[in-house]
Amino acid sequence: MIVLDDAWVEQACFGGGILGGGGGGSVEEGIRLGRLALKLGYPTMLDSAEVPEDSLIATVSAVGAPSRKQRPIPSHYVRAVKLLMDHTGKQIAGLMTNEMGGSASINGLVQSAILQIPLIDAACNGRAYPIGTMGAMGLSVNSDFVSEQAAAGGSKKKGTYVEIYGKGSLPILTELVIKASYEAGGLIAVARHPLPASYIKANAAVGALTQAVRLGKAYLSGQTGEEKIQKVVEVLGGKVVARANVDSVELIVQQGLDVGKVVIGDLEITFWNEYMTLEQQGERLATFPDLIMTMDAETGSPISSADLNKAQRISVIVAPKENLILGASMQDRQVFRDVERAIGKEIVRYVFPKEDSQVCSSSR
Repeated sequence: MIVLDDAWVEQACFGGGILGGGGGGSVEEGIRLGRLALKLGYPTMLDSAEVPEDSLIATVSAVGAPSRKQRPIPSHYVRAVKLLMDHTGKQIAGLMTNEMGGSASINGLVQSAILQIPLIDAACNGRAYPIGTMGAMGLSVNSDFVSEQAAAGGSKKKGTYVEIYGKGSLPILTELVIKASYEAGGLIAVARHPLPASYIKANAAVGALTQAVRLGKAYLSGQTGEEKIQKVVEVLGGKVVARANVDSVELIVQQGLDVGKVVIGDLEITFWNEYMTLEQQGERLATFPDLIMTMDAETGSPISSADLNKAQRISVIVAPKENLILGASMQDRQVFRDVERAIGKEIVRYVFPKEDSQVCSSSR
């Protein structure tokens, strides 16, 4: 077990911000919240190998549309975990973030500091994603699985505060949590799915936090924006595909999530919170869960989809999914069909090209 410090927070937030792929919250918010956690107590992290197989690990996250301004406060994060334990009657031995992101990478830090429950070096996915079923670690294809989720957020002053606990179908509860975040005015804190460590070890993105910290450390070692971006593509085995001004950004909030597209010269990027597709004059260059990320061309700072503006000068980088640490749900075709419905683009055949060609061959 290690006690986390300021350097770890900064590296995890910058590395996570890049691995967020357009989502996962802002680096600035993450560092602010992480430093607050360090003042509140002594957050710790455990390697998943050190956790007994039958100990329960719960996933913690913030859910909702990043473009809307309401954010959880520390008490909301703690309340969600307490609601989950109170209603399930289960003792949580470890906390795991749902995804990587500027603030998502340090999900669980505040809870660890206050509740003295260690953070686990794992995530549902080693990148950010828009909907809970993408971080279900294969549970979304198990019809017998009963989901348990708790959430808290909003503003009591504005009359939008909400607490919920639900037990039932995973897709239904996921949708209810997103709806609750919309009513709360932005993001809400969520704690869900107390699962045995044995399941986490087999199905989660084990080591995702270590990858984010390694990436963040390399990024921060760059002296200029261009150096920072170059170090990122080196660590991820990716490349820079453009360095240009943003021509246009379209964004709407649809069913509690940000949906839209960005045009940069002859490039088009679609997003559903996170960047989903990158095309150049109609040719597909990258498809989620490949990492597509925008960074300030001058400073190298990660820029999320919710923070992009027309005329910003950015660099667009990509890295193949094979170089990321992904959870079991990235093998579920249904979650990619959900993306297709949201953005109106083909996804499945790009994510599973070999399987599709085998199906075509066997049908001849």
